[in-house]
Amino acid sequence: MPQASPARGKAAIERVGCAACHQIPGIRWPQGGSGPSLAGFAEQGLIAGRLPNRPDMLAAFVRNAPGVLPGTTMPAMPLSEGEARDVAAYLYGTR
Repeated sequence: MPQASPARGKAAIERVGCAACHQIPGIRWPQGGSGPSLAGFAEQGLIAGRLPNRPDMLAAFVRNAPGVLPGTTMPAMPLSEGEARDVAAYLYGTR
C-alpha cells in the first residue's frame, strides 16, 4: 500500500488493542483467542471468511468491520484511514 508503514501499523495495533482478541506475530501481549490468529495473513484466502483478501479491503475492514461486513463480531476500531492502511501493511508482512 503506497505510503503505508508497517512500523506505524504495529504501533496502531498496540494502541487500539487488536491483540486483546487476536494472536498477532510481533505483539507479545496480550494474545487473545476470541478472534482468529493473524499469522500469515497474506496467505489467507478471505478476510473474515467472506471478503476478498486485498489491502484496500483489509484497511476498510479493520477500520469499520460492521460497515464493511454487517453482522461481524469485530467492532469498528478507532483508526484513521492512514492508520488502517498502516495496520494492513503490518499484517501483510506477518508470517
